[in-house]
Amino acid sequence: MEKVVGIPKPGIRSWLEERLPLQSWQEFLHKKEVPIHRHTLWYYLGGMTLFLFGVQVVTGILLLLYYRPSAEEAFESVQFIMAEVRFGWLVRSIHSWSANLLIATLFIHMFSVFLLKAYRRPRELTWVTGVLLLFLALAFGFSGYLLPWNKLAYFATKVGSDIAGAVPLIGSFLLRFLRGGDDVTGATLTRFFGFHVAILPAITTLVLGVHLLLVQIHGMSVPVGVAQSSPNRAMKFIPHFLLRDILGWLIALAVLAALAALFPWELGEKADPFAPAPAGIRPEWYYLFMFQTLKYIPSHILFIEGETVGVVAFALGVIFWLLVPFLDRQSAQERRSPFFTAIGIVVIIYIAVMTILAIAPWRSEP
Repeated sequence: MEKVVGIPKPGIRSWLEERLPLQSWQEFLHKKEVPIHRHTLWYYLGGMTLFLFGVQVVTGILLLLYYRPSAEEAFESVQFIMAEVRFGWLVRSIHSWSANLLIATLFIHMFSVFLLKAYRRPRELTWVTGVLLLFLALAFGFSGYLLPWNKLAYFATKVGSDIAGAVPLIGSFLLRFLRGGDDVTGATLTRFFGFHVAILPAITTLVLGVHLLLVQIHGMSVPVGVAQSSPNRAMKFIPHFLLRDILGWLIALAVLAALAALFPWELGEKADPFAPAPAGIRPEWYYLFMFQTLKYIPSHILFIEGETVGVVAFALGVIFWLLVPFLDRQSAQERRSPFFTAIGIVVIIYIAVMTILAIAPWRSEP
């Protein structure tokens, strides 16, 4: 009796298998392992960051159902979300708290990768895409901060966009591009809304996809000192590492719920462009180190404005940080270079000190 060829077996799994490489992914995930050593804890930060990004997406979509991006209706729509929509206040608070925790975990993840020298060959592009994701998260924070259209957000955005105007050569163009005009108006709000819900998510999805693909291709980096001093040990990604990851996500979700319930995100007063700026205006905590640095720079250095010098210095620092894998020429098999390790430690201390000085209750405002 002849064997019938080409007739697929019944069932959804068979239907999908015929069209998608499910078997290949299964084999890959079954073989995927995560190194075990004294620094394994840092591996969980990537998954935690991805989870918090997922929380941002879900809560952002829920808020988008009721939000209206105009100067006349934005504040009132957020009021409506918090007062009338069932659990709207909780969703908004979780969205705000998870945004802050997301940026915090991104910073910790980036510095752990830097100090463990996990950016070395062949993971240079993994580092570059990771740093780009941090910058995109900061852009999300800046654009989303204005959307409630309250007084604090309005004047903080005005100060932040003024700094962008200090960029040499393209400053005035950049200022008008961000604001949609010469001043922060309803056009700025609409423009920031477009950045926040369309342009930045599209770019982030692309960069995040490349980043995750590179992580899967190259796997987890093992610090040189650990690889040379202890035998290679590993755990299966599924189920051992994934279950630990999920446990961390559940803890993060509990922390978010507790923060949102105990410290709900306040809305404040509606923005009034004709009102005077409130005293002590400052940006969110993740911009404070830059804000405080610019305050310490003199108004003029030789014939150049001090703010311009500060902006250029930060821009050069960003370029250096992106190019670190190509500047640190040590191979992946050699011990970490003391010079770059020292740079990382100095940057961490600098950010921490400047942030503390910016929020210190004993410091008098200049």
